Amino acid sequence: MDKKDIANIRKQFKPDNDLLKIHDIFNVYIMKESSEIYHHQSMPFDMLEQEQQELFLENFKKVLSGQLDEKLFELKFQRDVENSSQLTLHQALLSNDTEEWKGQMLRLIERMLQDKQYEMDIVVTFIHGEYMKPMKRQSDESEESERDTVYSNPFILCSMNKTQDPKKELLFDYVEKEFKYNIVVDPIINLKAPISGFLFPSITDNAADVNHVLYSAGKKNEPSYHFMEDVLNAEEIMTAAQDKLVFEEIVNKVAGDQAMNTSKLSNVYDEIHRVVEESEEEDTPKLDYKDVENVLASSGIDDVNTEKVESAFKTVLDDEKYEFKASSVVPKYNSKSIKIETKIANISISPQDLRHVRQVHFDGKSYLMMEVEENTVIEGFEMIPEALFEKAPDDEE
Repeated sequence: MDKKDIANIRKQFKPDNDLLKIHDIFNVYIMKESSEIYHHQSMPFDMLEQEQQELFLENFKKVLSGQLDEKLFELKFQRDVENSSQLTLHQALLSNDTEEWKGQMLRLIERMLQDKQYEMDIVVTFIHGEYMKPMKRQSDESEESERDTVYSNPFILCSMNKTQDPKKELLFDYVEKEFKYNIVVDPIINLKAPISGFLFPSITDNAADVNHVLYSAGKKNEPSYHFMEDVLNAEEIMTAAQDKLVFEEIVNKVAGDQAMNTSKLSNVYDEIHRVVEESEEEDTPKLDYKDVENVLASSGIDDVNTEKVESAFKTVLDDEKYEFKASSVVPKYNSKSIKIETKIANISISPQDLRHVRQVHFDGKSYLMMEVEENTVIEGFEMIPEALFEKAPDDEE
């Protein structure tokens, strides 16, 4: 799935949408002390009150929110797993019997609770639904409505949400004209910030892919490996942040003792951005060791060759065939995504402006120097340029 596929599904989670049909909703309450199911309840989604439906719809949209490889991860199921979650989900997807579907979801709950202790009570919500997308009309002259023919994709969505204690509040009773302490013991289910979830199957270009599942992490770059590997039986993945760290380590190994200045680093980012811009693929292109070799050689790093780059891949990743997603290793190009942190100031700049920054040594001290096109204004005061270097007298050699 790409971000366009995900956005198409996410925007369907709204009230009174005839392109989205949610058949059943199944809520399971899990106690933190015992890691056991305290209660579960299933009902047709349409039986919920309108306000409840809206709360859940917003929650489901949040499960499908975030950047790919940061908060959302398309995972491939492991092969040859006995009683795999893929089989459980596929059987549940094809089932028209509510009790059978609930039984399959409870099998997933058992996996969630196995060797896992949660820090708070958890509510796991499953929905079984169908997402429809109209096919485009063949011509403007066609009398056929775009709603007459649609792509239809059954799906299962899971949302995990933590509970929290109710707030202690002081209320004023208008009738009795007295102040009262609000005593509420029921836990509040926090639907505004799901801690995990998934969508099955993956849907790409209006086609279902039962070999993949879209997993949603609670926080950016902090996926639950227990959930991905032990619950979903999915293959291991690397986050965008991990990809970036590994790429940086490989570049440092290839560069060796060479000084990596801002000009060379800016060239690296420019080269990768150029690869992305020139790619004819809809998905973000990937960089193998040959691509990395070309990027580094074109960026001004000396003594770059295939053997050295391939060796760096083997040393750092133990896999010379690994491919980086270009979007993961280069900061967001058109925003101030590069953070320069010092003891006295933090500066944010875009990758394309990195070449205007220099670290220089003068008179035994280090300075961060930035090329600017106009005088700097600080707190409304325009700064007068100061001469850092003085020109040597003409008679000095």
